[in-house]
Amino acid sequence: MRYLITGGAGFIGSHLGEAVLAQGHSVVVLDDLSTGHNLAAHTAGGCFTFVKGSVLDEGLVAELVEGCDVVVHLAAAVGVRLIVSRTLGSLITNVRGTQVVMQAADAFRKKVLLASTSEVYGQSREMPLREDANHVLGRPEVARWSYSLAKAVDECLVNAYHRERGLDTIIVRFFNTVGPRQSPAYGMVVPRLVRQAVANEPVTIYGDGSQTRCFLHVNDAVTAMLLLLENERSIGGTFNLGSSEETSILDLGRRVIELAGSDSEIVFVPHEEVYGPHSEEPLQRVPDTGRLRTLTGWRSTHSLDDVLRDVIAEVRAEG
Repeated sequence: MRYLITGGAGFIGSHLGEAVLAQGHSVVVLDDLSTGHNLAAHTAGGCFTFVKGSVLDEGLVAELVEGCDVVVHLAAAVGVRLIVSRTLGSLITNVRGTQVVMQAADAFRKKVLLASTSEVYGQSREMPLREDANHVLGRPEVARWSYSLAKAVDECLVNAYHRERGLDTIIVRFFNTVGPRQSPAYGMVVPRLVRQAVANEPVTIYGDGSQTRCFLHVNDAVTAMLLLLENERSIGGTFNLGSSEETSILDLGRRVIELAGSDSEIVFVPHEEVYGPHSEEPLQRVPDTGRLRTLTGWRSTHSLDDVLRDVIAEVRAEG
């Protein structure tokens, strides 16, 4: 099989490409390298091609889609900091980019897996969040919700191509996926806290830290994606992908400090000081992954401590 991974030089994309190559398939990565440079992982072996370019380039995307068997569309502007600071560009990339990919996939009848997000649930409190839960969004003038709206539009596009054109599609809603190679640059909490703790700097908790999240190791996420791609019964489906191990951000900071053997102290920073008035923080995000588990038998195999140890080891290795 020949896989096209848009955004394949990014965090999740690089791990997925590595796993696909290990299975003996070939990988083509399309990435503009704007938010990730994880290409070294692909060069260890197998048939790998890197193309520097944008998912907004219709001609290039069509050429690459035609030559592949499966498209995994991961390319997107992600991270609260990036979405808030570059809202317009993020909207264009996230909506128009998916439109370009889907048009090409339809033209050449290729299977597509779309990376969506738990952000589509907005401020819903129907915990644990099922795929059919209500989507409760905040005020449109708050820039954070532009990402949620854009990914919801992406899902609508993908579902329409499946229903109206008979295209083979899969939607995966990622909850907080973490692990080695994740950049702290765009508001990702685990790599930021780990780097602070390893450097014995103050560990900054945004807000009071009572908000809770479930953090999934990227290797478990990749396993789930491959299981879905290999299972014909996943076609046309939407699947939550995340851990069931819920922790508050304050407890996360404490665990990072403990596992890193750090002398860091915890410092609380108001959200408004970091993101201005354009970010509202959901209080809780817990996925129901029953649909994925029933179909594929998937379960996460890494604990939160496993994830944190891997990230701590990576940061220390970087010097």
